Amino acid sequence: MAQAKHDVFQAIADPTRREVLRLLAKRNLPITEITAHFPISRTAITKHLTILSESELVSGKKVGREKIYQLHPEPLIELKDWLSFYEQFWDNKISMLRHLVENDKNDNS
Repeated sequence: MAQAKHDVFQAIADPTRREVLRLLAKRNLPITEITAHFPISRTAITKHLTILSESELVSGKKVGREKIYQLHPEPLIELKDWLSFYEQFWDNKISMLRHLVENDKNDNS
């Protein structure tokens, strides 16, 4: 398999691309329907779809005169794994905060 030109982190960095992914998570869509959700040109949406395709998050298939796009969520596993590593720090901070709040509450009682 060829190396993706863009990684998942670059692909999801843009809010428009995140919204495109959200739309495609619901169902496969032609570019005309994707474009209808945004106040930008079809050309701009095509550029976003190219980046998403190069990161292997979406693919397009020609059906008649339209290109239908579908989501491939597998590359998001890399993102999930990366974030899950940092959850330990969030969980630790929440535990520390809970401990501080509970001790403060007990001290003021």
